[in-house]
Amino acid sequence: MPTTAKVVPELKPAIPFVERPWGSFNQYAFNTECTVSLLTVKPGQRLSLQSHTGRAELWVVIDDGALIQVDDHIGIYGPGDEVWIPVNVRHRLSRTGDKPVRVLEVAFGNWQQTDITRYEDNYGRPKVGE
Repeated sequence: MPTTAKVVPELKPAIPFVERPWGSFNQYAFNTECTVSLLTVKPGQRLSLQSHTGRAELWVVIDDGALIQVDDHIGIYGPGDEVWIPVNVRHRLSRTGDKPVRVLEVAFGNWQQTDITRYEDNYGRPKVGE
């Protein structure tokens, strides 16, 4: 089945903060076509260093100790931190601690496994030029 091209935002979309009598919430996607995934990385493991040609991603960190690389910037993030990953930008999520780390991924654009370009990978999957 052919895929229809979808709009991929260049900048992180506005994330409305909504207050209610019982508390509040951040609304990461409102009537917007996107793909939402909950990533869980085991202790000592990491995703490939990769980029995507058809999607941008917003990562929302759930647990302490998410080691995230976006281009050449590497940082440690905790609950509630948000990381914007534009289309075609190299990125990676790692966990160096002794418990898993979870990150909510909101992907904007065409979510396809075939749009992944890998630059480094610990699991023997094909990389650029292979």
